Amino acid sequence: MTETVTGTNRSAGVSFAELLDMDSHPVSEVLRRDSPMAPGNTKVPAHVYYSPAWHHLEVEKLWSKVWQLACLAEEIPNVGDYHVYDIASLSFLIVRTGPEEFKAYRNACLHRGRKLRTCDGAGAKNLRCAFHGWAWNLDGSLKEIPCEWDFPDVDAADYGLAEALVDTWQGFVFINPDRDAEPLADFLGDIDEHFEHLPFTKRYKAAHVRKLMPMNWKVCQEAFMEAYHTVATHPTLMLSLGDANSRYDVYGNFSRAISPNSVESPHLANMTRYERLSDGRHYERWRHPMSGHVYERVELDRVSVINLDGAESFFDMHGNHLEGPQTQCDPHMCMWVGGPNLPGMEDTPIMLPPEVDSPEGFAENRRKAAAAKREALDKQFGDLIDTSNVSDAEMLDAMFYSVFPNWSPWGCFHHIFYRWRPNGDDPETCIFEVMLFPPAPDPDNRPPVAKITDLGIDDDWTLATELGPLAKIFQQDSLNLPEVQKGLKAQEQQEVIFASYNESKIRHFYQHLFRWLEVDETSVHITR
Repeated sequence: MTETVTGTNRSAGVSFAELLDMDSHPVSEVLRRDSPMAPGNTKVPAHVYYSPAWHHLEVEKLWSKVWQLACLAEEIPNVGDYHVYDIASLSFLIVRTGPEEFKAYRNACLHRGRKLRTCDGAGAKNLRCAFHGWAWNLDGSLKEIPCEWDFPDVDAADYGLAEALVDTWQGFVFINPDRDAEPLADFLGDIDEHFEHLPFTKRYKAAHVRKLMPMNWKVCQEAFMEAYHTVATHPTLMLSLGDANSRYDVYGNFSRAISPNSVESPHLANMTRYERLSDGRHYERWRHPMSGHVYERVELDRVSVINLDGAESFFDMHGNHLEGPQTQCDPHMCMWVGGPNLPGMEDTPIMLPPEVDSPEGFAENRRKAAAAKREALDKQFGDLIDTSNVSDAEMLDAMFYSVFPNWSPWGCFHHIFYRWRPNGDDPETCIFEVMLFPPAPDPDNRPPVAKITDLGIDDDWTLATELGPLAKIFQQDSLNLPEVQKGLKAQEQQEVIFASYNESKIRHFYQHLFRWLEVDETSVHITR
């Protein structure tokens, strides 16, 4: 059984603060900046995840008024290049109108409403509608109307393209449809301080995967805002990730989580220690750290599970029983070893930190792992990146930020970057984007921006080979999320409840969402 109540306000095991105190390098003030959310549970009605009325409220009061990340400036490098940004039923056309100037227009013709552009493009001299030929200059002013004599009521001064606010942050282009909104810099606050070691101006987009997912955008996003689900969803991480002792902080319009690496999960405290497999394979043969059962791939969609008595049973990759005396298993472990694999990774050995049983032992493991990573970065980037003043925590730990309303950059030397969007006006599907932003070998001459890989609802994550091992993690998460969307409708109480601390980033999100939507978070009601 996993630990539940410890008599303290956190889980058993070493705390993140203790790890910082034992760090081998100086720890920055930003990393030590403790800003927890006020304690308490947040309850949210289930219909916020599937109600069309709630979705339309989000379009009206959130997506029509909030700053949102649209694209990279590098994706539209030359004057006349443009990017189509769709959010729910809204569409915007971001155009580079000068060497350092961008504009964002409502992506619709003022004549009959046809979208001016349906996909990204380059080198436009003007913005001409493909239906009847109305055209606008790149600065949004009306250029031409075929048979202009037939529109005596059209004054060119009144028929410029409607603009949204545009601004940039570390190479990203942001838009806000509300022309009276606060400046982007005020909205983002002091987030720059959290990316001083490796700002995005020193990175490049090495991968971009866009997947259609069968759940509300908030359901999908919330799964990547906490480490609380690790114990049930990602058992292969438990021997190397201090999930239940993650650090959570909230700041203005963004929040931060830090999950310590090279640290064992507190859920394993006081549990039986099972011998590690000498012949384990990272993607095909594992001993479950909690049950001790050995999960091994037989072939695609068939997994052997040997229990502590030596009895063997078989399951498919979703954890459904096929044969044998054991009828229940861990479906996420079955997906890990029995699901589609990445090419060439079948025989990858299991790499885990040495077994230790004290905070000092974990700190030593972290020192060694961080030193190895520093050496690798120094060898790869030389003087471009100074790792001498970077703490072990910043070298190793999963630091994942959530910037309201829908994007998540990872901190320091982690490459991951997420964005979530509703899929048109369907509140029960969404677009989940995963990008990778490693350091650029030469920030002044970055590699080309990665092209987008599109995955459909039924496509497996491993089809996006550019994601590497991350694809296997997303397989496990994708077992849960469609069932969350279905289960929300099946609930009798029609309400979800979020943990006071471990899910405080989600609580922080809803605090902001309810304020933007102008609803009372203590009594959220809207017609379904």
